[in-house]
Amino acid sequence: MRNGQQLTIIAVVFFLFISTFAIISYNKLEKTVGKLIPVEEVVNNNGNGSTNDSSDQTISNNIDNNINGGSNATIDNNVENNIEGNVNGNVENDIQNDVNVDGEASLDNNVSNNISVQVDVNVSNNVNNNVVSRDGGNDNDGGDNGNGNGDNGDGNGNGNGNGEEGNKDDERPEIVWGVDSASETTEEFYACVRENFGEPLVWGRYLGNVDGVSYGLTSEQVELIHSEGAEILLIHNQFNDATGYDNGAQQAELAIELAQELDAPEGVAIFANIEPFFDVDADFITGWYDVFADSEYIPGIYGIFDPERELYVQFNAAADENGDIRENTYLWTAAPNVGITTEAEAPDYEPIGPEDALIIGWQYGLDAETCNIDTNLFEGEKLDVLWGRD
Repeated sequence: MRNGQQLTIIAVVFFLFISTFAIISYNKLEKTVGKLIPVEEVVNNNGNGSTNDSSDQTISNNIDNNINGGSNATIDNNVENNIEGNVNGNVENDIQNDVNVDGEASLDNNVSNNISVQVDVNVSNNVNNNVVSRDGGNDNDGGDNGNGNGDNGDGNGNGNGNGEEGNKDDERPEIVWGVDSASETTEEFYACVRENFGEPLVWGRYLGNVDGVSYGLTSEQVELIHSEGAEILLIHNQFNDATGYDNGAQQAELAIELAQELDAPEGVAIFANIEPFFDVDADFITGWYDVFADSEYIPGIYGIFDPERELYVQFNAAADENGDIRENTYLWTAAPNVGITTEAEAPDYEPIGPEDALIIGWQYGLDAETCNIDTNLFEGEKLDVLWGRD
C-alpha cells in the first residue's frame, strides 16, 4: 500500500476504537448498579463596578445534573456571587437536578448572593429537584439563598427562590422583628423602612379606613407585603369606646366581616386596638371574645398592658370570669415603651402583660420620625396566627 492509504486506514481504526470506548463508558454510567454517584458543581463569580461610573453586569449560572441509574446518588451544588461597586445588573441562578436511582438520593443546593452596590441588582434563584428514589430515601435541600443590600442606603438586592421539590422552610427565629403602620403600604414606603430600619418579618396593618387616623389594608398591599416575605398582623380600630358587651360583640362582627372581604384565611388573629385614652371594661372584652369563639378567626387585643393601666385591670377581670379568655386571646402589648430603634439595635424581649396571658408580641417603640412606623418584637413560635403567604 501507499503511505497515504496506510495513514487513512490507521485513522479510521483509531476513530472507531475511540467511539466504541466512549459508548461503553456512557452505558456504564447509565447502568451503574450498587455504587454511589457523586456530583459536585462549584461556581464562584466576582463582579466589581466602577466607583465613578455605573456599570452593567449580568451573571447567569446554569447547572444541569442528570443521573439515571445506580443505587445511590449525591449532588452538591454551590453557587457564590459577589458583586461590589457602582453596578446595574441581573443575577440569574438556575439549578436543575434530575435523579432516577434505586437507592438513596442526597441533594444539597447552596446559592449565596453577596451584593454591596450603589445602584440596583435584581436576583433570581430557581432550583428544581426532580427525584425518583425507589426506596424513598431522599435527603434534599432545596437551596439556601442569600441577598445583600447596598451599604450606603442607595442600593438594593431583590431575590426569590423556588424549589419545586425537596425545599425546606426556614424555621422562624425565637424572636422576630417587625413594624406596624397606619400608612398605605407601597413599594416606596417599604423601601423607606428597609433602608432606615431593617427587614420586618411582621407587618401590622388596619382593617378598613378611619378618616384622619389610618388607611385600610387592601388586597394589593397584602400581595406586596407577602412578596417581601413578611406576615400580616390584622388590627381592628373602627371604634373609640371599649365598653359594653354588645359593643364588643358588634365590633368583633365588623372585624370578621372586614377580614372576610380581604379573604383572610381562617385561623388568623384579629387584634382589637384599645388606645390608652379609651374607656374600657370587662364586658367589652367578653363580648369581643364570645363572637370570635364561634368564628373562623382568633381573638386578639392590642394595648398598654401595664399593671397601672385600666386595660390590664379589666382584662384580668374578664379572664377571671371566663378562663378561656386568658388561654385563647392573644395579647399584643405596648408596655413598656423604650423608643424606636432599628432592627439591629432592638432591645431584649421584655414585654409587660397580665400573668399567664398569651402574649404574642411587644410594641416597644412608637412613631418613628423617618417612615410612619412603630417597631415591635414578636415570639416566633406564636406567629402561626398571623396572615402568612400561602
